[in-house]
Amino acid sequence: MDHFQLIDGALHCEGVPLETIADAVGTPTYVYSAATMDRHAAVMQAAVAGAGAGEPLVAYAVKANPNAHVLARLGAAGLGADVVSIGEYRRARAAGIAPDRIVFSGVGKTAGEMAEALSGGLFQFNVESMEEARTLSAVAAAQGRVAPMGFRINPDVSAGTHAKITTGTADNKFGVPAADATAFYAEAAGLPGLAVHGITVHIGSQLTSLAPLEAAFERVGELIAALRAQGNDIRIADLGGGLGVPHGPGQPEPPGPEAYGEMVRRVTAGWNARLLFEPGRLIVGNAGVLLTRVVRVKPGARSPWLIVDAGMNDLMRPALYDAYHRIEAVRPSGMNQVVNVVGPVCETGDTFTMNREMDRVEEGDLIVFRTAGAYGATLSNGYNSRPLAAEVLVDGDKWALIRRRIDPDALAGVDEVAWR
Repeated sequence: MDHFQLIDGALHCEGVPLETIADAVGTPTYVYSAATMDRHAAVMQAAVAGAGAGEPLVAYAVKANPNAHVLARLGAAGLGADVVSIGEYRRARAAGIAPDRIVFSGVGKTAGEMAEALSGGLFQFNVESMEEARTLSAVAAAQGRVAPMGFRINPDVSAGTHAKITTGTADNKFGVPAADATAFYAEAAGLPGLAVHGITVHIGSQLTSLAPLEAAFERVGELIAALRAQGNDIRIADLGGGLGVPHGPGQPEPPGPEAYGEMVRRVTAGWNARLLFEPGRLIVGNAGVLLTRVVRVKPGARSPWLIVDAGMNDLMRPALYDAYHRIEAVRPSGMNQVVNVVGPVCETGDTFTMNREMDRVEEGDLIVFRTAGAYGATLSNGYNSRPLAAEVLVDGDKWALIRRRIDPDALAGVDEVAWR
C-alpha cells in the first residue's frame, strides 16, 4: 500500500497535489511519502516479531535511499541501518541511528573504514572473505578493541531475479563459499581482536518467490549447527533482505512480509539466535515516485516517442537492468495511448519503456514513474552535464524540499587543475 492517490482528478502524495510540487520545485523531482515509509517499517517489524531469540533487528539498507531525512524518519520508526561504506555509516549516525543498530556489509571495506566504524561503534561487521577477516583483526588489535563479526555465506542459490541484482551464486563476488565456512570460522576464531558470533546471507534483490530464500536459510541453519559443533558460539543470524515489491498490473506479485515472516519463523525455529534483516526496497520503493514533465511527443516508425525531462541519469534502473516502472499521468484523461517513453540523454539506452500502453498525455503534461523511492535518486548522476534531480518529502498536507536541485555549474565547480 502507498499514499499516492487521485483526488479531484489529479494525483496527490498524501494530501499534497503533485502539480503543486512541480510548480514550486520544477521537474524532474523525486517525491516521497512519509506515511508510506512509516507503514512499511511497521509492517516489516510486525512480520518478523517473535522470530529468533531476543528482539529481531530490522536494519534498513541505506543504499536504497540514503537521504538524511529518509534515514531520520526510518530511525524514528525503529529501524537500524545496514551500511556498505563509511559514507553510509556517517549518514546513519548523523540521522540519529544508534551504533548498536548498525551492521557494516560490503566486499570492499578498507582498513580505514573498518577503523572508523570500530571506533565509532557498530553492531557487527558482515565479513566477506578470509582476507577481510585478517585485515579486521589487525585493525581491531591496533585499536585495542574487539570487532564483532560474522561471515557472509554464499550458499550458491539462484534468487530467480535479474542477473545484476543476484548476489548468492558461486559466480557472484559476494560472501564466502558455504563449503569453506567451517575452516574460515576456525581460523577467524584464533585471530586477535575478533568476536566471531555471527553468520549472514543475502542472495539478491526483488525476489518474487520465497523458495530461494527458504533454501538459503536452510543452508544457514545447517551451518549454524555445524559451526556450534565445532565450538563456535554463533548467536546472531543476519538473513539479509531482497523481498520484492509489487510494481502493478501484469507484473509478478511478490509474497508479502507476513508470508515471509511465517516462513522465517518456521525455518529458524530451534536456531536460538538473534535474527537480523536488511530490507531496503521493501521499505522505500513504493514510497516514492519520480515526477517528470513531457517535453514533446515525436512521431515514430511504430509508436510515438514520448520525450520527458527525466533521463537515465535521473533513474538508471531501466537502463541498468531493464527494470519496470509503472508510468501514470498526474492528471489522467481517461484515454490511453501506446508510446515509447524516453529521456533527453544522448544515449539509446536512455529508454524507459517501448510500446507501453499508458495514459494519453501531451507536451507540458506531468507524469510519474512509480516505485522510484529505492535505487532512484541514490544512483543519479550528472551525465550530459545535467542537474541532479530534487527530492521532496511529504508528510500529510505538508511538504519539504530535502535535496535541492544541483545544477551543472555546481557540479562543474568541483573541477580543478593542480599539477603535481
